[in-house]
Amino acid sequence: MPSPDESLVIIGIGEYHVGNCPMSTIGLGSCIGLVIHDTVRATGGLVHIMLPDSQGRTDRPGKYADSAVELLVRELVQKGCKPTTLIAKIAGGAAMFRTTAGSLNIGERNIEAVKNRLKSRGIPVSAEDVGGNVGRTITYYPCENGKILVKIANGTLKNL
Repeated sequence: MPSPDESLVIIGIGEYHVGNCPMSTIGLGSCIGLVIHDTVRATGGLVHIMLPDSQGRTDRPGKYADSAVELLVRELVQKGCKPTTLIAKIAGGAAMFRTTAGSLNIGERNIEAVKNRLKSRGIPVSAEDVGGNVGRTITYYPCENGKILVKIANGTLKNL
């Protein structure tokens, strides 16, 4: 947990934050919590992605995998980060409802879209906790080497 002089930034669906304070996003089901962390500057960003493709929408770029990756990279570069020192960590993408033939399977599509966009930018995924059928909450600590604490809906905790 953050020290009393550090405030925890809570990121809602489609929202993001870039900086070096602790950040958290709650209730990742099929959504993806994407962290892009600068390994040299101890700073990074967290975005709560809901859908794989913006289909040209520009109103909430953090809501979609394609625009969210670009948004975080752009903000980090503006803060002085170099694309070559960026890594990604992802959590979420669960199948929260029983899937049937022809179902949308948003969680799986979100995972694939985020990974494809990161790959196209040359940003490696250094850790992930994705898939399954349980919700997650993540807390990202940029100043602690980009540590992410994942709390699974059943109460299990793990570090990424």
